[in-house]
Amino acid sequence: MNPQHIKDSTHVAVHVSHVKKEFSLRHTHTLKDRLVWRFTRRNQAQTDYFRALDDVSFDIKKGESVALLGFNGSGKSTMLKLISGVLQPTSGTVGYRGRIAGLIEVGAGFHPDLTGRENIFLNGAILGMTKAQIEESFDEIVAFSEIEKFIDTEVKFYSSGMFLRLAFSVCIHTNPDVFLIDEILSVGDEPFQRKCIQRIRQLQGEGKTLVIVSHDLNMVSELCDRGILLERGTMVLDGPVKECVARMRNEG
Repeated sequence: MNPQHIKDSTHVAVHVSHVKKEFSLRHTHTLKDRLVWRFTRRNQAQTDYFRALDDVSFDIKKGESVALLGFNGSGKSTMLKLISGVLQPTSGTVGYRGRIAGLIEVGAGFHPDLTGRENIFLNGAILGMTKAQIEESFDEIVAFSEIEKFIDTEVKFYSSGMFLRLAFSVCIHTNPDVFLIDEILSVGDEPFQRKCIQRIRQLQGEGKTLVIVSHDLNMVSELCDRGILLERGTMVLDGPVKECVARMRNEG
């Protein structure tokens, strides 16, 4: 099911209950195998299942800044996509309160043949903004992105850094209650990264909820107070972010 609005608790921003997520893996084989399957009428492909998350539960309170941590393949990005609604759980429930906005992939939702200007209106609408709200925020979005000269250029000609600037700027101007970030701050130059972090701190000061996935352990230690450590799809630690980071460094 899609993420649902939380109705029963005013202090909880994100609710994850007994979530499992499985992906099907279809295996195809050689031409000889396919010929044998064809004449023996056996199935042409074998389907296996990979469990990315296994019975994960946690609540994130309003105003909390939480890092989803773990090595590659731990399930942290999958968890973030479930919260955002990009993916649906195989079982269990995911809920949220308020407006949710996510930077899951650089340039996700951008149409390559549209200009930066057109994509601002497209992505703003996808993120729940009205046309009037987008028009009101348009100049601030462009100014923050620092790509004024290219705003009427088709985004297929943008560098990954330009994608980042525009995607981040549109997202933060939707004024989300829950802000999801997946590794996106690793793209772009250092001055813009500092600008993004400064804006994130401003959102934190306004009481917004932050859920972040990043391999930059120093950055998440500075931005987050709490960490949720995943290992092969299971939650192994939920506590102070520095404790989670220390455990990762010891195991690394």
